[in-house]
Amino acid sequence: MNEFMMIFRHSPDPSMELSPEQLQESIKQWQDWIGGIAGQGKFSSTNQLGYEGKTLKPDGIVTDGPYAEVKEIIGGYLIAKAASLDEAMKLAEGCPILHVGGHVEVRNIIPIN
Repeated sequence: MNEFMMIFRHSPDPSMELSPEQLQESIKQWQDWIGGIAGQGKFSSTNQLGYEGKTLKPDGIVTDGPYAEVKEIIGGYLIAKAASLDEAMKLAEGCPILHVGGHVEVRNIIPIN
């Protein structure tokens, strides 16, 4: 079984504020989707990424923010086990980020030995 990283991308919308009920529903959707992958024995790990960060560029140049020059942010990732890229894509189909205009990039992980 191979590992694949699902990278969750979306465009930030500062005008979008969720009510406490909407936030709880969103959390439940993520828990249900991740739980479904785990229930198949295909879950490896996941994390949400924070909004604070810096980027190191060549020649020691440091810029604030990991995404200061793009209109899209990476909000988190999930590592899943699958036999193929197509199977990993099937697992990504239910991702809640898709319901809010975001998308999932699925990449194979190449082990470094």
